[in-house]
Amino acid sequence: MSDNFLDMLVFVRVVQAGSLSAAARELNFSLTVVSRKLSRLEERLGVRLVNRTTRSLALTEEGARFYERCVQILAEIDDAETEASSGRDTASGLLKVTSTFAFGCRWLAPILQEFQEAHPELLVHLDTDDGVVNIVEEGYDLAVRFGALSDSSLIARQIAPNRRVICASPTYLDRRGRPTAIDDLPGHDVIAFGEPPNTHWVFADGRSANVRSKLTTNNGELAHRWALAGAGLVLKSIWDVRDDIDSGKLEIVLPEARLAAAPIHVVFPHSRLAAAKVRLCIDFLSQRLRKAAVAETAL
Repeated sequence: MSDNFLDMLVFVRVVQAGSLSAAARELNFSLTVVSRKLSRLEERLGVRLVNRTTRSLALTEEGARFYERCVQILAEIDDAETEASSGRDTASGLLKVTSTFAFGCRWLAPILQEFQEAHPELLVHLDTDDGVVNIVEEGYDLAVRFGALSDSSLIARQIAPNRRVICASPTYLDRRGRPTAIDDLPGHDVIAFGEPPNTHWVFADGRSANVRSKLTTNNGELAHRWALAGAGLVLKSIWDVRDDIDSGKLEIVLPEARLAAAPIHVVFPHSRLAAAKVRLCIDFLSQRLRKAAVAETAL
């Protein structure tokens, strides 16, 4: 088992370093040893993980999937060792967090305030941006994101469920009619947000709808306001619209047609894992959000 673990570590370092020779220097191994361990790992798995030449290497499809799992496994091991050796560490220094505007204001701001109060030596900086921020280049310790994640160089931890709903104001629905089936959706005005605008809604049972976006924006809060003003249907997280649904300002459309899952993740660079402030913050966010999710998803 120890050899398997070392082979996995070598593979991850080769991918991150960009070449066998660079990984060998980082690990203080000979190039021959690194090459042999990578070959042994591929032989044991029965698949080629890396296409390599004398000048470059590229992950195969199987290698990309295996790399993502290896990064997560190694992170879990680091996390376990850190907790065992410094379980009573206190968070200190500067913690930089980024998230979407609406979720950051409504949910993260009070939770992070509570976390900071529990760790007086900690400074918390929260940025809100509905675009996808490069957290490594921008120096963030962690990001809170919704749905599928594409950057395999980062570690992702699911911290809460996230039910998404299609909703609209009663004034719009009274004017245009209430959809009774997924096939009715393309005939409605839709408010879309994102880069590019998301006009393809996928449901948990595999069905989908190509909808027409008359208003688009890169700001989720603006899309929310357009929906409140009666401009059309919008796809939103229940975390963002629960209050308006409870008050009757928005109605859920097709509540029985569940959309594909898009859980909430916390994402962070591998290098940040050992820091007590990151580890403790992730645990704190997960605890608070999972508790709140019971109420937010109970519709």
